[in-house]
Amino acid sequence: MSISVSNLTKIYGQQKAVNDISFAIGNNEIVGFLGPNGAGKSTTMKIVTGYIAADSGNAVVNGINVNADPLEAKKHIGYLPEGNPLYYEMYVREYLELIAGIHDLKTDVKKRIEEVIGLTGLRPESNKKIGQLSKGYKQRVGLAAALIHDPKVLILDEPTTGLDPNQIIEIRQLIKDLGKNKTVLFSSHILQEVESICDRIIIINKGNIVADDSLVNLRSVNKNSHVVLVEFSGNVDVELLKNLAGVDNVEQNQNQYFIQTSDPEKVKKLLLEFSLKNNLDILSLQTKSQSLEEVFRNLTA
Repeated sequence: MSISVSNLTKIYGQQKAVNDISFAIGNNEIVGFLGPNGAGKSTTMKIVTGYIAADSGNAVVNGINVNADPLEAKKHIGYLPEGNPLYYEMYVREYLELIAGIHDLKTDVKKRIEEVIGLTGLRPESNKKIGQLSKGYKQRVGLAAALIHDPKVLILDEPTTGLDPNQIIEIRQLIKDLGKNKTVLFSSHILQEVESICDRIIIINKGNIVADDSLVNLRSVNKNSHVVLVEFSGNVDVELLKNLAGVDNVEQNQNQYFIQTSDPEKVKKLLLEFSLKNNLDILSLQTKSQSLEEVFRNLTA
């Protein structure tokens, strides 16, 4: 496993920011890390990167225990923190050369700097001081710094913050490409972004892991994870539909009925029988899976 977190706990005063959580991420896997503000995302990421220490538990990166040997672990990690601290008086290349020196890069430093400038789309603004850049380009500098030493593991905390829609698409594609030979754990409040990049999602709420599964499974394992949409030729008493076996709830919009259920196939068969029994024509009948937004709200409300 590239990242292994076991029984991690972090307490600030009376608050458990992270409460005995465990998860593992394999090689070349892109995992979205979701949660409301204050849920424990950034704290967990800081512990995994060795930025802060856990009160108990362990984080292991590429087989290296972060608590026992933080410097060695950091050689394998590229970290873009939420605040993205930068030296605004330094030029872009000057700053990246500084970061390369901190990592004691053994390769051609100038060549590597040009590579990451190209990767992150920094070239048009690469001759400026960092303080002169837009927020989006500052974010790109932070991402370039995280990549400079070609780490095996990337920890990205809100990597597309401040980017315009075109830049967001470019960075999403970059993360996808990086995931082909790197392990990526990234947090985001843009759920569509997570859906477009990740196959697996971890959701944390109030310091606890409340979900860790594929996107497909997350949409199907919760009680109200499916909606059967049926449209009849005429009006139907909602209470009759609510009495069908397997129906959890029904909402009506004219002759369309949105039926929440954990067993959509069973409900669709019952609806066909219902329509025959009551001489109704079904104009449309389809299953709609729960969106990631709905899953997120159900798990963190």
